[in-house]
Amino acid sequence: MQVTTIGLDLAKNVFQVHGITQDDEVAFNRPLRRAQLLPFFSKLDPCLIGMEACSSAHHWARELTKFGHDVRLIPPMYVKPYVKRGKSDAIDAEAICDAVTRPTMRFVAIKTVEQQSLLSVHRGHSLLLRQRTQLINGLRGMVAEFGVFIPKGLARIIDFAENILAGEVLDLPDIVNEVIHNLCEHLIALHARVRWYEDRLKQVAKEDARVRLLRTIPGVGAVTASAIIASIGDGHQFRNGREFAAWLGLTPANKSSGGKEKLGRITKMGDQYIRSLLVVGMTSLVRQTRSHPERASKWLTSLLERKPARVATVALANKTAGSSGPF
Repeated sequence: MQVTTIGLDLAKNVFQVHGITQDDEVAFNRPLRRAQLLPFFSKLDPCLIGMEACSSAHHWARELTKFGHDVRLIPPMYVKPYVKRGKSDAIDAEAICDAVTRPTMRFVAIKTVEQQSLLSVHRGHSLLLRQRTQLINGLRGMVAEFGVFIPKGLARIIDFAENILAGEVLDLPDIVNEVIHNLCEHLIALHARVRWYEDRLKQVAKEDARVRLLRTIPGVGAVTASAIIASIGDGHQFRNGREFAAWLGLTPANKSSGGKEKLGRITKMGDQYIRSLLVVGMTSLVRQTRSHPERASKWLTSLLERKPARVATVALANKTAGSSGPF
């Protein structure tokens, strides 16, 4: 009995595999320990394997591809409609097996080791940025309780922390000064780590020709360009820039019915990280447009006259994604 299609439900230690034959008969639906997974698939003839695009999916996809299998990653939200009833690993594996055979199913491109390596830099940078913001807000709130005001802006809070570490003592109880000194040490160290990630991303931007090409787009910097390359590679999984913009969740939601077309807000269904980077970059471009209107495009100037700045920013991000270089 030759298995033609397998649904693989990923986990940390116990995986579930659901296999069917060419006649749609169930060949097996069984759990596998982590150490058993690769030996199990190495003994099978090449077949179609579906997996949800979740943590570790790209790693296992690369490993199973080495055995000649056709591995396809499915967004988890597209698998859910095929779950018949209840929730178990066996049911999920069966649903994945059903979903991967659908002719209209959309799949996630398997990332290379190089792409995931670059993404790890972005993940680390994003994590430390959130930690730094949390620490800054906590430090501001703490000193504010004692009547000490720190002006807004990253540079101001960093200057405050450096002055504390240089020996400045606030007119506060000793224990409070000790806590503030400790937090300032942590902030300066965290800020240095963030700068290391930023420098590393700038270095990547100089070395990769694709990143340099994307940086020629107004409003797209080193971080945004390298994040796009790390996430989509050459972009061949998209037929055009419009599909890329839709993948980012920047296109309006279509709620048409009965021949009446109705477009709503952007879907926000795609990669939140890249979408936020693009919107931030376009926000900077809008600010430049207001300060130097002679440099702005007529399209953007006209849009700002009719729409609020944030609406124009998102529209510009959609337009930029739709005309990006990889396509």
